[in-house]
Parts: sequence; structure tokens; C-alpha cells
Amino acid sequence: MGKTLFAKVWESHSVRQLGNGQIQVLIDTHLVHEVTSPQAFGMLRDLGLKVAYPQRTFATVDHIVPTLSQVEPFADPLAAAMITELRNNVKEFGITYFGLSSGKQGIVHVVGPEQGITQPGTTIACGDSHTATHGAFGAIAFGIGTTQVRDVLATQTMALSPLKVRRINVDGKLPPGVYAKDVILHIIRLLGANGGIGHAYEYGGSLFDSFSMEERMTVCNMSIEGGARCGYVNPDETTFEYLKGRPYSPKDADWEAAVAHWRAIASDADAVYDDVVNINAEDIPPTVTWGVSPDQAIAVTENVPQPADMEAGPVRASAEEALAYMKLPAGQPILGSKIDVAFIGSCTNGRLSDFREVAQYIKGKHVAKSVQAIVVPGSQIVDHLARQEGLDKVFTDAGFEWRGAGCSMCLAMNPDKLVGDQLCASSSNRNFKGRQGSPTGRTILMSPVMVAAAAITGGVADAREVFSI
Repeated sequence: MGKTLFAKVWESHSVRQLGNGQIQVLIDTHLVHEVTSPQAFGMLRDLGLKVAYPQRTFATVDHIVPTLSQVEPFADPLAAAMITELRNNVKEFGITYFGLSSGKQGIVHVVGPEQGITQPGTTIACGDSHTATHGAFGAIAFGIGTTQVRDVLATQTMALSPLKVRRINVDGKLPPGVYAKDVILHIIRLLGANGGIGHAYEYGGSLFDSFSMEERMTVCNMSIEGGARCGYVNPDETTFEYLKGRPYSPKDADWEAAVAHWRAIASDADAVYDDVVNINAEDIPPTVTWGVSPDQAIAVTENVPQPADMEAGPVRASAEEALAYMKLPAGQPILGSKIDVAFIGSCTNGRLSDFREVAQYIKGKHVAKSVQAIVVPGSQIVDHLARQEGLDKVFTDAGFEWRGAGCSMCLAMNPDKLVGDQLCASSSNRNFKGRQGSPTGRTILMSPVMVAAAAITGGVADAREVFSI
């Protein structure tokens, strides 16, 4: 009987079974940032412990970093304090640090892949919900809390419960104007925000075979929004080509040995799954959210749902609560809903390929006067490459603000925040209440091209019509 990639990695990294039934799992790579690590390092000091394997830990700053000006000292004393604390911690414990002066700083889930730190068949942990992004490379990557950050720093292991594996096949070709972001929003809409609880999601099928690494990262990034503990794609030639020559990728003879191992770690053709879901790519529309959970989503051409049409109970109550918060009229088209802010960026859609795709459509067009539109590269390297190609000028000529690298308005732990009940068209990953900085701010998730269409028209729009896709 064949094995899944998840089973192979789990078995090869299992240290022992604990008394509570969990497994102590070896973590190959630990990624840290300025928000969830200070307390963890503090706990190490309190216990008189060192970082067990500092060469396996990599740090950057992203969550609280300002994007308008990244010149220190920062106006926000909390940001200054947290970044100073991380800088001191990495120096004390001997950890590799991609700081603001390195030219390599950025969102942790962008930095790991572009440096070649993220590799197939490895286990990765980070104190951030969207660590599943790294699963695009065939890694098993977990978002963890601060006490688990402490555990990994101190022991290079953590306790995890065994998972089931659900295979999600998406076959065929996407219609024009439909992107990887639409794919994952569609999957979450179908399976629910809690549908993946207790599972790892393995994404496959001909669509994923054809996807770029950036597209795979977009989908894996939001696995947690579907309740899955992690999500991954089996490594293939696309993976190897992306990793070849990157700073932390194996070199020379080690490269050939690594690729051979990576091929072997992929799921066997006769692997057995706990569940299999099949989706036709042709059935996936441009998708947007209407509520306060990523599974509250519809095609951009659909009407906002009527809670009265839903079965009485938690689902209807949740829909009523969501619509009251979002101030969207039930039963009416979501098309044309006026927006105040447009945000393109985040660990979901802040990569070079995202900006290239949008840039080709916005040339000669301009952001509506009523909209503030901002673009935030996922890393300093993305920023540099985009500037080399003149993408920043394409955006600024169209009325977008081009900013420095960071998490920015995805979670608004920095000055990039909504004000009052502003409605934001966002390429990020969460539409929770207050997620973008204002307790009454509202978020509609969509692909970067759809965000651009909304920015230019001033309201939720079908990018296929706006840009004649």
C-alpha cells in the first residue's frame, strides 16, 4: 500500500509518542518574526536555556513594520521596541536575521521560499497562522503559538496530534480571469471554514500540475482558513526549477542527491487517502467574500445570500450577523458595492507574479477618486525586482501607492489600517471582524486583479468586464 507525502514526512520526523497520544515531531526549519517570538525568547531565559539548533532558525520582521517609511527610528514606539527586541534576540542566540538593512527582509512566508530555505520533505514551524504557505514545496508546515515557539527554540521539536489526509483534485483549465486565489476561496466555500479540522490537505490534479510555485503558495497559504492544519502540493519539476540556485538550496553534487530525495518523498501513485474531493477547474468563477469568514463567499456575479433562504440554525444566524456587520443588502448583487480602500499585498498575494499580472491590465487606467489604493510587496527582493521591471511606476501612474515590504493591511498591526466602517477590497487572506485595523472595518477578499478592477471602478467589479479579459 502506497503512502502519502504527509505520512512519509510524519513517520521520518516522529521522535516518540507522548503520554497524551500526541507525537513529538522533529522540526527541520523554524521561522520567527517580531510579534510571536519575544515572549518565547523570554521564556528561554527564564528557564536558563539556549536555542538548541540556531542554524535551523531564521528570523525577519514583517507584521508590525511600517510600510510608508522604514527608516528608523519609527514613529510607533511599539514597533521600534519589538524590532529592537528581535534584533537583540537573534544576536544573543546566534540566529540568521533578515533585517531591514539586509535587502532580504519581508513577510516570513515570502522570504523563506525566495531564499531556498523552504524545501520539500521538511517540517517547518512558524508563529504565524499562514505557515501552510510553505506546503507548496512539498513541506509539512505548521502555524504555532508562542509556547510552541518556545518549545521549538529549546528542543527543535513540538507535540502534534496525528492528522487525516484529504486529497483535493482540481482538474482542467481555469476560465479567463480566474486565478489561484479564486481556487482556494472556491474550495473553502465548498468544504467550509471548519471542513478541514483534523486534516492535512493535499492539493493535486492537472490544474496544480500546471500551476507556478507562486500559485501553489497562494492556495496552500489559505489552507488554515478551511480548517486544515496544513496543506501541501507534491514536489515536481516546477518545484526543483524554482529552488535551483537559491542561496540556501543544495549545491553541486548535493543538489542531485536532494532532488532524488524530493522525488521519492512525493505521494505514491497508489497512496490511500482518508477522503478525496474532485473539482472541475472550469466550474470555478471569480470569487469574492460577502461575510466575515472566508467560506462566506460567492461568485462575483451572484447576489448576496438571503439568510431567510437558509435552514434555521447556526448557519442562518451566522449569515445574519455577518450581513449586519458588512452592511451588504441580502438578495442584492454584490457587484457595484462601493469600496473605500483597495489593498494588493500579503503573504497570499504579494509576490512578483501578482504585480506583473495586475500591471498588464491597469496601464492607461486610473484608480477612482473615492478610493485609496495601496500596493505592498511581500519582500525587499520582490520590491527590487518589481522596480527593475518598472512595475512600481505602472502602479503609481494608475493612482496606487507603492509601499515598502511588510504584512501591511492584511492584519493592520502597523499604521496601515481601515478607518471607521470603510470597505476594503483586499487580496489578503482573512475577512474577520476588525482584521484590517478598525473594529468596524469591512473586508471583501478577492484576487489581485479583482482588487484592481474594484479600485478603478470604485466598487466591487467583474475584472473580466473591466479589463476585457
